[in-house]
Amino acid sequence: MRSIRNAELEGKRVLMRVDFNVPMDKEGNILDDTKMRAALPSMEYALSHNAKLILMSHLGRPKGKPDRKYSLKSLVGHLESLLQAPVIMADDCIGPSVTEQINAMETGEVLLLENLRFHPEEEKNDPQFSEELAKLGDIYINDAFGTAHRAHASTAGVADYLPAYAGFLMEQEVKMLNQVLNSPESPRMAIMGGAKVKDKLSLIGNLMNRMDVILIGGGMANTFLKAAGKNIGASMFEPDLLEEAARLLNTGAKTRILIPVDVVVTDEISANGKTEVVSVDAIPADKVIADIGPRTLDIYKQEINQAKTIIWNGPVGVYEYEQFANGTKEITTAMANSSAVTVIGGGDSAVVAHDLGLEAKITHVSTGGGATLEFLEGKKLPGVVACGA
Repeated sequence: MRSIRNAELEGKRVLMRVDFNVPMDKEGNILDDTKMRAALPSMEYALSHNAKLILMSHLGRPKGKPDRKYSLKSLVGHLESLLQAPVIMADDCIGPSVTEQINAMETGEVLLLENLRFHPEEEKNDPQFSEELAKLGDIYINDAFGTAHRAHASTAGVADYLPAYAGFLMEQEVKMLNQVLNSPESPRMAIMGGAKVKDKLSLIGNLMNRMDVILIGGGMANTFLKAAGKNIGASMFEPDLLEEAARLLNTGAKTRILIPVDVVVTDEISANGKTEVVSVDAIPADKVIADIGPRTLDIYKQEINQAKTIIWNGPVGVYEYEQFANGTKEITTAMANSSAVTVIGGGDSAVVAHDLGLEAKITHVSTGGGATLEFLEGKKLPGVVACGA
């Protein structure tokens, strides 16, 4: 990709796509500023090279019209504290008033555009809207990996009108995800969790023969257990994917797929659910699987301890409830203590690492969710392609 390092920024209007789509509470307080902090190196680099920095992002799902609840104005104070510099807030992301504000900017100043998704043309990748955005800058930097899988005006369309470069976060994401996909360092491992097989089927397919072992957990393990002939009690599974799960288990490929040998079951998935550990050969008909069991955890941790490269996506239990969170917590801790190159593939897995305070011990925690999954599936991401990849 073309890098921000190779862009001539001095005195230029730098239009930078960042991902400030951060979780917030009902009062508008930021719950986790990871995505904002991840963009700091690119923002600071542009400012240190005397650029006029124009930031654009979306927040939430305002459905193509202005909604005060999703205004980026609520982020200005925190952004100023991160940058340790004043931030000018625009009332819109295009139009005469925005152009006027940009024309009045001095080098080293920062302007934050209002939510891109207040305009339906953003998600439609409308060429005219893309061109209007492009008129605001001289150079386009994409540092929003979390939205790189979307062909929107601000992630792809703008690159048709301006010289486009990848920011440091975008570079790091692509580098690390490529590294785990193509690493020669064996044993190579993937840990796949989450609710559904169909969400990860393409990913598992792309990882077959790239990984030495794939560990399966979470709700998706139910379908694999059922395909292996186990009685999974009252647990949810995906009937239409049983044949494919059986094929993956018996494919004869060099990649080993490990599924649970024991599980934590419960009478209900709630804070009041009672737990019981049982073998996968003795799951009661009226119980549902809520976590991997201790024997499975020991097997998985042994594999983690031997691995040289690990990618993880998706909790291995119903992490939202404490009594079903042990497997996910233990997997995260084992990864943090591993000597392997470790990559957490965004989404809920990244939240777990954050909640446990273990982010610093993981080689790379992706800021992507869907973008990370699609990259690992082998798909070309519009936002990455726009930067010359």
